[in-house]
Amino acid sequence: MPRDSYQEGLNSLREDVLYMSEVVLERLRLGLDALEQKDEEMAREVIEGDHEINQLYLDLEQDCIDLLALQQPVASDLRFIAASFKIITDLERIGDLATNLGEYSLEAERDVYPEVDIQEVADITIEMVENAMDAYGEEDADQCYTIADVDDEVDERCEAASETVVRDLIEREIDADSSEAEIEQLMADVSRLLLTIRDIERVGDHAVNIAARTLYMVENDDDLIY
Repeated sequence: MPRDSYQEGLNSLREDVLYMSEVVLERLRLGLDALEQKDEEMAREVIEGDHEINQLYLDLEQDCIDLLALQQPVASDLRFIAASFKIITDLERIGDLATNLGEYSLEAERDVYPEVDIQEVADITIEMVENAMDAYGEEDADQCYTIADVDDEVDERCEAASETVVRDLIEREIDADSSEAEIEQLMADVSRLLLTIRDIERVGDHAVNIAARTLYMVENDDDLIY
């Protein structure tokens, strides 16, 4: 591979990783909207669109392999390709979490705990992913640490939300006239809400992973890699 084509390959890889992040974030927002609005059409669009994200992942994985095999990069280029490969893995998993949200919305019939604001903490995690990808695109090491700090807040919010749900369920008095089907529905709704909280927290974790790999890519610093 001639040197100019090699550099074009590196530039194309960066652009394509950023494009994949845009697709993933679009699916994530759509999944959250579907869950909030109980919109079946939105939910199915998210679920059926997962194959596009998977294909993007496979295509970019092959691009990384080709760059490694054909050019044998060293130093900063090697870190860039390795970081890009790890980042697309995190993006693909965020896409899977978006699909989960779409599936939850198909099953949801009501809001069992309207006081638990899922959308607010979800907005924070979306911003984390956006900022992590900005840091990757602009090679901004400073922003990586900020993302890791925000994740502590997300973890606290998700833990508090889960505790609220579990505590209320324990303290709740089930109506003696409630049927077995009604009780099973309540338990299913609670389980789905807890899974939603867990998945949103995991989006934040993947944003931190992206920031960690970006920091390593830019400064050869593995401080945020757990």
